Amino acid sequence: RLLVSRWMRITHWEFWPPWLFYPPLVVYLAWLSIRHRGAAVFTACNPAIPAGGFIGESKAAILDGLRGAHEWVAPYTLVPGALAVEGKLEQVRAFLAERALTWPVVAKPDVGQRGLGVAVVRTEAELAAYFRTPRPDTVVQAFVPGLEFGVFYYRYPGAERGHVFAITDKRFPAVTGDGRRDLEHLILDDPRAVCMARFYLHAQRDRLSWVPPAGERVQLVEIGTHCRGAVFLDGTHLLTPALEECVDRITRAFAGFHFGRYDLRVPSVAEFQQGRGFQIIELNGVTSEATSIYQPGASVFRAWGTLMRQWRIAYEIGAAQRAAG
Repeated sequence: RLLVSRWMRITHWEFWPPWLFYPPLVVYLAWLSIRHRGAAVFTACNPAIPAGGFIGESKAAILDGLRGAHEWVAPYTLVPGALAVEGKLEQVRAFLAERALTWPVVAKPDVGQRGLGVAVVRTEAELAAYFRTPRPDTVVQAFVPGLEFGVFYYRYPGAERGHVFAITDKRFPAVTGDGRRDLEHLILDDPRAVCMARFYLHAQRDRLSWVPPAGERVQLVEIGTHCRGAVFLDGTHLLTPALEECVDRITRAFAGFHFGRYDLRVPSVAEFQQGRGFQIIELNGVTSEATSIYQPGASVFRAWGTLMRQWRIAYEIGAAQRAAG
């Protein structure tokens, strides 16, 4: 089954390594650079974020930019990496008390990507263990239950309103027990889970020999990142005028932000479509992707086409910002 896993990752483009997937996009970016007279013009997309959010941006600083719409943002605090472990724990205790929050929380590097270093922490003891590993500045954020979506937004400078470019419906894969097979075999036998078998087996390493009762659903991951096992579906059909108007209103509270992706959680699809009840857990800048392209079974040519449209918009916004000084 591990050989099947490897074969599935080779034959399904959503699992291809960057060096294999991105070359056609790199060629298109070179053409856009020539057309707009600058390879880095897209970094002017979001003047409020260093380099527009190209690399090395602070997650906390970006969320700070949404202070005008703070009621939509999941509570968070920035824990300096220079503090000792006890100092970090004390800051988190004060944060939880001030916001009247309870465990669990989410800990993640303030500067990071692809879900590296992100953990759902359920107790203070687990957080202490997390901090005992040398960490840079860390965002500790309230854990928001519910469904998770990625909403990609853009607005041209001077435009009356912005638009939602794409929606990603993020699913957390699970297997269902039958009372006979242990968790390891349930993962290996599942036609989807086998694609990420090595990752899931590592994530669930402490209970692989457990035999779930018949009918019990076992969720395999908790982090909404594709490379860490989440399944991404194209949720663009969920877009409504109410949702687009809400996202546009929130974004206008962040002066100098025009292009990027919100990651948010919401109790239900109905509330999401009504533009209410959700909490923003992260906002990413110019190097965000319309991750709906990773819909299982989708064409790689469609994915390339979507990313090319996305980058064309980024260059156009950046060029407009440059022309405005």
